Amino acid sequence: MFKYLEIVEWVRREIEGGGYGPGDRFRSETDMCRELNVSRQTVRQALAVLEREGTLSRRRGSGTFVKAPGLGKAAGQTVGVISTYFSDYIFPFIVSGIERVLSGNGVTMRLAVTNNMVADEARALRSMLDQGVAGLIVEPSKSALPNPNVHLYEEARRREIPLVFFNAAYPWSDFPCVAMDDVEAGRLATGHLLSLGHGKISGIFLLDDMQGHKRYEGFLGCLGGDAEAENRILWFSNQDKATLFTQSAERVAALLGRSTAVVCYNDTIALGLYEFCRERGIDVPGDISIVGIDDSRLARICAVPLTSVRHPHQKLGERVAEELLSALGSGTAGKAGYLFEPVLVKRASTGPREAREESRRWLA
Repeated sequence: MFKYLEIVEWVRREIEGGGYGPGDRFRSETDMCRELNVSRQTVRQALAVLEREGTLSRRRGSGTFVKAPGLGKAAGQTVGVISTYFSDYIFPFIVSGIERVLSGNGVTMRLAVTNNMVADEARALRSMLDQGVAGLIVEPSKSALPNPNVHLYEEARRREIPLVFFNAAYPWSDFPCVAMDDVEAGRLATGHLLSLGHGKISGIFLLDDMQGHKRYEGFLGCLGGDAEAENRILWFSNQDKATLFTQSAERVAALLGRSTAVVCYNDTIALGLYEFCRERGIDVPGDISIVGIDDSRLARICAVPLTSVRHPHQKLGERVAEELLSALGSGTAGKAGYLFEPVLVKRASTGPREAREESRRWLA
């Protein structure tokens, strides 16, 4: 019979020789009980030791994960976290995931919000650098556009301040990035609609963030040889997203007239499109199927619950914090970062393609 200290040694050997890397999921409590023929209480005693020493971390509802060597070396330091948004949508979950891992390792988090404005990003970076933060976790602002803050990122590099991007990275940057695979998210959303028989699928995508470009890439790649696909795209910018369905109502209506289904950049846009359809008597999914991306709470509270691609939000926050702490422990940040595989969640906003009346009465 294994005692809990023997299990501690066994876990250490498994990690060293079993090909586990930082952030990898370790065996579950149930698996360990069965494999080692011990009680759950004994396993939990061992896991508590391994968690205190920094070998493993346990996340409620997610499992047990391998920590990076030296993770605990950052204790007592301050890390700057710069997010585009904070108070709504998926952003509170991402930031809470970051904070949970940082505080769990004795690291103080200093948060700044840019509202996706490069000038606010510059002020946040300047302030963080002047305050002497030990590391930086940054969600870039307008990541698909040229950025005037390159000199501040280069200053962080010269001062050997580890930096990890999340959700997206600037094309010119080689800092590591933790994100959802947005190309795959676009493919999943589009492939689902194709599987339902939809041929004329439109897309509404954000122009000035890399997530919008990557989701469009997945959308277009999934449609393959559809020569007309790019004519069924509506691009919008951060500045006009709040008025997309009012000031651009004619463009949206024209898009729907050429489509039987729409892939939306995120759930906010999908919900806006649903409301646009509802006000005009367009049935969802009878006339138009809609897919969102991120699987936010908006997807579940909509009158017709949205089919959406799930974003890992809190897990992503935890992972980006672990990447940064690993860099603080070792003195260098890895180049690869990490991509989460998205998952499609099917709900009522999508259905099989059905012939609509030629009159398209709802466009009248």
